Amino acid sequence: MTGGVILVLAILVMAFLLFITERFPIDVTALLVLGTLVITRLVRPAEALQGFANPAVITIALLFVLSHSLQKSGVLEYLVVRLNRLVHHSRFWGLLVYLLSIAIASAFVNNTAVVAIFMPITVRLAERYHISPSKVLIPLSYAAILGGTLTLIGTSTNLVVNSILVATTQEPPLGMFEFTRYGIIQLILGFVYIMLVGYRLLPSRTVTSSLTRNYHLGGYLTELFVTAESPLVGKTILERGINQNYDITVLDIQREGKLITSNIRNTVLQEGDILFVRGTVENFIRMKEVEKVSLLTDTKLTQKELVQADNVLIECIVTDKSTLVGKSLKESNFRRRFGSFVLAIRREGDILRRKIAHAIIRPFDTLLVYGSRAKIQELGQTQDFIVLEEVDAELRKIRFWWLSPLVIVSIVTLAAFQVLTIVEGALVGVILLLAFRVIGSNEAYESIHWQVVILIAAMIPLGLALKSTGTADYLSQGLLKLTSLFPAHLQPHVLLVLVYLVTMILTEMASNVVTAIIMAPLAITAAQSLGIDPRPLVFAVCFAASASFVTPIGYQTNMMVFGPGGYKFSDYLRTGLPLALLFWLTATLVLPRLWPF
Repeated sequence: MTGGVILVLAILVMAFLLFITERFPIDVTALLVLGTLVITRLVRPAEALQGFANPAVITIALLFVLSHSLQKSGVLEYLVVRLNRLVHHSRFWGLLVYLLSIAIASAFVNNTAVVAIFMPITVRLAERYHISPSKVLIPLSYAAILGGTLTLIGTSTNLVVNSILVATTQEPPLGMFEFTRYGIIQLILGFVYIMLVGYRLLPSRTVTSSLTRNYHLGGYLTELFVTAESPLVGKTILERGINQNYDITVLDIQREGKLITSNIRNTVLQEGDILFVRGTVENFIRMKEVEKVSLLTDTKLTQKELVQADNVLIECIVTDKSTLVGKSLKESNFRRRFGSFVLAIRREGDILRRKIAHAIIRPFDTLLVYGSRAKIQELGQTQDFIVLEEVDAELRKIRFWWLSPLVIVSIVTLAAFQVLTIVEGALVGVILLLAFRVIGSNEAYESIHWQVVILIAAMIPLGLALKSTGTADYLSQGLLKLTSLFPAHLQPHVLLVLVYLVTMILTEMASNVVTAIIMAPLAITAAQSLGIDPRPLVFAVCFAASASFVTPIGYQTNMMVFGPGGYKFSDYLRTGLPLALLFWLTATLVLPRLWPF
């Protein structure tokens, strides 16, 4: 083992530890890896920048813009919801048609964007069928993942692996619909499992009828009655320092049957006022004793009481592009900026109810937000949040709304017949949308998930280092030593089994794209050493890297539904492990038949 191999292996271990522990954001970790490669002279500066000029990276950035334009038009919501209504009388067939539509959409549109679009609709669908959202949100994520494996552009993993194959071999590039040959088999098996087995294994954990009950906020949202003896009479909340002294937030003031919702802290309080407050029980008791207010513990604030006049209580998910990420609610000045209150934060199965103003916001945190309907609508129009509220399945008649779906269909068709490459078609498509002002230039820049783009661009040089230092040869020889224990005619099959298994395990711990960048060179090198066609192993990497069903951290869509579904880590393990093992067995048997060694 050479010094270069040892160094690359050390960097690999460091990268995986950082990705798993989430010590830094994933793009920062990727840049740290890139910087280490340059400093240690494992890649030259020019090679370090190759990832940013890689056709796959540029294509992925352009596809984000195209996905946003389609999302803006409302075409996907309109078609899917209308299709679902055709079979609304049956829960089984309604969910099947709905999820199948999601999968088909994910074959051509970024699956993260698809889940963002349809998560609010899925929650409302659960309400219509009188089932818990936790019964359908993991299936939503799984359907999007399965759909993404149907085409070359369905997931960034496929595009990255294709670029590695083209750059390191003389093999022809992977075709637009070449993935469909096995993807359709996986899709059918996946849907049979989801509808007949997975649905039964999923818990009924959240209830759509009461968000306050979901967050266990009964003891933390209540009413305080201002008595005649209270020092609050004739004073404002600001003057009495309610928030500073008791760590209690006054949401609204009810006076003579009317609700005061604006300029609350400067409103002079009167006897008989009822304060709708958020805080802890200890602080309520302390304020009761000092401020001489009545604690109406028997009439705790419920969702029905919260949703008064024009105020609503909703859940919203913080996107990975949100400006709130990395800041606390206090630092981001959430209340003033958005005109709403965050009552609780749900994160990875836990609910934070104390000191939430100081909690650092992470991507895909779920916030319980209380505010006026107008402010909530403004909240949903930003790229900071996905608001889980009712969505009208109507076409949005924006300028040239029909151009977005037409452009995407044209790109797919031209690429399938090899008239244009994907990157050429996507570039022309984005230019057309900009020229016809379907989207603005600033809007196009904002629609790109730069974290994902930087992650891929920064990690591609690691793949180059794996090849140039001989690390790929060293690791592939380790795989070949295991295969050599079997008869010669079985060795290619054993190698495929190992490649798929290792990829499947790694993708549950780190990003699917990172796993593909590491495993694709190993698979290609091992195939060349064994003297077989690398194509079946390359497809094994593609499908295994996307087969993230066992943990919420392996795939972005799994993390997106974690909070709203009220899931625990064990829910993914119980539901996803049988599916992952089923796909492992199926890939072992089917891939060599579709792409012979």
